[in-house]
Amino acid sequence: MIESRVFIIILGMVAVTCLTRALGFWLVGRFPLSRRLEAWFCYIPATVLISIVVPRITQGGFAEAIAAGVTVLLALRSRNLLLSMFGGILVVWIMRQFL
Repeated sequence: MIESRVFIIILGMVAVTCLTRALGFWLVGRFPLSRRLEAWFCYIPATVLISIVVPRITQGGFAEAIAAGVTVLLALRSRNLLLSMFGGILVVWIMRQFL
């Protein structure tokens, strides 16, 4: 069973995360956004994903590099995000198991 202190910490983290998101949506909805700012907001998810993925690829080994390549090729070829992610995960898993 989870200790009560750990559970309280997790609940606190959930509350802070929800509050941050809610306040962000509330603030953005209260002010008119310029086209430039709207365009900038559209790029945020991609930059966050890149900042998470690129260090793992550069610090990883051969399996991670090959899996990243397969993922990019699948994404360009199929235009299917789920298929691309599954393909990359499958490749890195196979390479780690057998190489």
